[in-house]
Amino acid sequence: MTLEPVHMHKISELAERIDRSFELDDPKTAAAIYKLLEELKVDGKVILKAVDRLFRGMVRTELMAQGEDPYPVTYACDSGSTNPRTYDSGLFVDFCHCGLAATPTDLDIQRCRTIVCAAYSSSQKISMRATSGWETFDEGLGRAKLVTIAPDELKRKAPDMVHSFAMYLAESEHLLFMKDRLEPESFFIMDGPIYPKQLMYWMVLDDDEVRIRQNPDARKILQNYIDVMDHFLEKKSPVIGFVKNPTDMQIMDSVRKRKEAFDLPWLLDAQFFRNLLSPDKAGRASGNGHNGWNSNNGNNGKNGHYNGPRSAYITYTNWFLQPNRFYERMLNGTSPLAAGDMIQQKLRHRFSPEDYALCFFMLYVPSKDVVFKVEAPYGLIKDDSLRMQITKKVLFDLSLHGFPLTLTKADHLAKIRKVERQEIDKFFENMSPDITYNDTRWGKFNEI
Repeated sequence: MTLEPVHMHKISELAERIDRSFELDDPKTAAAIYKLLEELKVDGKVILKAVDRLFRGMVRTELMAQGEDPYPVTYACDSGSTNPRTYDSGLFVDFCHCGLAATPTDLDIQRCRTIVCAAYSSSQKISMRATSGWETFDEGLGRAKLVTIAPDELKRKAPDMVHSFAMYLAESEHLLFMKDRLEPESFFIMDGPIYPKQLMYWMVLDDDEVRIRQNPDARKILQNYIDVMDHFLEKKSPVIGFVKNPTDMQIMDSVRKRKEAFDLPWLLDAQFFRNLLSPDKAGRASGNGHNGWNSNNGNNGKNGHYNGPRSAYITYTNWFLQPNRFYERMLNGTSPLAAGDMIQQKLRHRFSPEDYALCFFMLYVPSKDVVFKVEAPYGLIKDDSLRMQITKKVLFDLSLHGFPLTLTKADHLAKIRKVERQEIDKFFENMSPDITYNDTRWGKFNEI
């Protein structure tokens, strides 16, 4: 142990000094901010607005889990990654492997896989042979592809870009590969956001050092995600993106720009929603409406109040629509259509651009003390009945397991383990991994 009791004692004093500064936190601040979200405007543009009415809801997990699953057949898609690998030759590479899990388990569905390798080298002499189409394997149930980023397209962010290309192309292509094999009346979960936000950011950013907007594979990814949404919108079949670790800042940033009369202590949107949705922190004013709690199953006690253990309930918000502006002023919308317009690439789409706009609602699971974000396209959420069914399904899954079971299965299916990453390194016979001192120092403590 490197920290002895005398060191821990001093650290505790410093921590206590900080902690005391937050004793007077006003529990009404979160509720006051929430009222602004009914229609949040900045510079005359609507940044966020409530779909239907503004409310906070609470469900008892025991009662919710005893109900009927709104969608007994559920699919989830996830992609595992080697994470960006660097080699002494100057190569940056990432392998992403995407699979689909189902509940009830469907081994035929789970056998189908898509593998994408994205590679980059700054050398003008290296000619990596990208595949023009898909190479099939495993009796046609698997597909693989190599894509490359040209030397003049990147001067920085190489690890981020090879990862984005591999992950987003693998995920979107596997969804399109599998969409016609899905059961009707099923529920689909994507791991993370429904759109390739990181790639959209770099495609619209006017940066001489990251010039991927003309890359055909980057453009293909944008079109793929629109094609995916077209499939679900056409069939009116529910699809969500389950964001496990939301890091968005746009709501708090927009509220701060309005210069309201109250202090805004939070930087991240998730920090705000954690306070808003925690009855211990935000308080539970009586009655329904902006400050009250609504009960989704009618058995949570008067006015939706429930005083049982933290594992016994889940709280959540209404759905919100983000119609305008993403990443500050660089995007005039929240779907890939907006990114396509910025780079003069007209994307094919079957529905109104508004139908692709991003919608979301937030959940707080007290048993895990975590906040989750659930995304879906407006074309689905604008339907009152479908919106309620999607919300009920998410609450049902979380009440049963604390996390969507099918998404957990997809994670296990797609994960590339450390031992497999080390084996992949050996496939490169003409180069060696670019190892740092920290790799040798901490490597043995990493996950298996």
